[in-house]
Parts: sequence; structure tokens; C-alpha cells
Amino acid sequence: MFDLQFLQMALQFRYVRNLWNTVVDYFNQIKGLFGTFGFIDLFDILFVAVVLYMVIRIIRETRAIQLIKGLLFLAALYLLVSFLGMSASSYILRSVFSNILIIVVILFGPEIRNVLEQMGKGAARTSLRQILNSGMAVEISEMKQTIDATCKACADMASDKVGALIVFEKDTLLGDIIASGTMIEAKASKELIENIFYPKSPMHDGAMIIRDTKVCAAGCILPLTKDTNISSDLGTRHRAGIGLSQQSDAIVFIVSEETGHISVAINGTLQRDISTGDVRDILTSNFIPSDSDSNDKMFKRLVRRLKK
Repeated sequence: MFDLQFLQMALQFRYVRNLWNTVVDYFNQIKGLFGTFGFIDLFDILFVAVVLYMVIRIIRETRAIQLIKGLLFLAALYLLVSFLGMSASSYILRSVFSNILIIVVILFGPEIRNVLEQMGKGAARTSLRQILNSGMAVEISEMKQTIDATCKACADMASDKVGALIVFEKDTLLGDIIASGTMIEAKASKELIENIFYPKSPMHDGAMIIRDTKVCAAGCILPLTKDTNISSDLGTRHRAGIGLSQQSDAIVFIVSEETGHISVAINGTLQRDISTGDVRDILTSNFIPSDSDSNDKMFKRLVRRLKK
């Protein structure tokens, strides 16, 4: 019995000693690294950081950022199953990451080409200039005017049974959707919104994207939902609104030209036959900070401004 206890104590001491030696070796490596750290190393780190930042700035305007989040989730999952000693799961994930370069080229082929094109056009200089001159956050009063214009336009279009598809961009940037339409970059107003969706307007069939307080683009093409359980009486506008809300956190308002009813799609869920008061409440709760969280939302808007 005494020999068994002595053996256990010896094994525990050996484990602690090995752990201590590992920690000491790790800090010695860090010490050695900083001992040889020079100006070239600092420049190398800064250069890599700037390149990665520019690449993220460019691809963030596309839905490729969602694929990157998925890959990061798989990486975290791989670390977890490896730590838990799950051999089968570790083997499958290890096989995926052993071919990561091929997977990245297949998944991000268009985005890689876009990054190179943007760099050739001088997007890096533009991005750097935007960082240095990011400006202040969007004024709350301007957003209130945009919400008011949207509510009034929706009320008029619903009364006249004019079809409309209005997208309010949130944290997920919709650069690839915007690129499919016509750039406008104009202050949102009731007259502008109604003119865009006027039945004889060349852009009335597409979606209008509102970014911050401005009408960013119109005539944009949205992805249709693949949900087969959608009601058969819903038309293309409603299916497109649901489809975009499933792929992003955007808020999509739809005015039906058949019934004149207003609907809203959020997170893949469609709420039908809402009032203009509901439209105002939804937009206010999402874009106008209350007294309790005004500082938090102001900080988020500042960060969002830097990301664009």
C-alpha cells in the first residue's frame, strides 16, 4: 500500500516537473525572440497586419465573410475535439484542414480575384484614407428623418398598391447585393423612394438598399429563399425579402402590389400585414439608441464606420 502511494506521488511530481520545464522553455523562447527582435521584424508584422486588414475590408462587402466565420468555427471545433481526444472527429477535421488551400481557392475564387482587382485600382490607398478620415458617427436626427421618409413612402405606396422592396442594412454589409443594382448615394426622402418604385421606373422591380441614412442603391437583385414551406400566395418580392433576411441581419420591408399590405422579413421570418406604425417601431428599436444603450450603439456605429 505504501509503495503504491509512493508511486502515485512520484508520478505526480514528475508530471509537475515536466509541466514546469515546458513553461520555462516557453518563456525562454519568448525571451530569445525579443532578444533578436529588430526594426525589420516590426515592419514585417505591421506590413502583414495592414495587408490582412485591407483584404478583410474588401471581402467584408461580400457574403464571403460568412464563409470565413464558418471556417473559424471549424478551427475552434477542431481544437476542442483534439483536446478531448476524440480520434474519429479529429481525423475528419484534420483531413479538411490538410487541404485548406484548395478549399480556400474553390470557395473564395471570385473574392480573391476581386481583392487583386481592387488592389490594382488603388483600393488600399482609399481604405487607408478612410481610416485616417473616418469622421463622426451617423447623427440620430438624420436616421429619424430616414425612418420618417420610409414610413410615409410605405403608407402612400400601400394605399396606391405600388410594389416595393426596401432593405435596411445592419452589421452584415451587402456589398455584393449593392453591386447588382444602380448606385444612388442620395439622402433618403419620401419623394425619392416613391419615384424609385414608380411602376414605370426602370428600377422599380429590384430592391432598394438603405445604408446608414442614405439610399445607397436601387434595382438590386436579392437571393430568393430556398424554403419550400413558404406560402404559395407569396410572390417574388416576398421570397426575395425572406431570402436576404436568412443570409444576413438586414431588415426588409415589402409592399405588395396585389393587396397593398406591408410585410417585414427579419432573420428569415416574415411578418405580414403590418402598419406604418409598426414599421416606425421596428426601425426605431433597431437604429435609434435608447437612453440606456445610447453609448453602446454609438460605439458600434463608430466601429462600423471604420469597417467600411
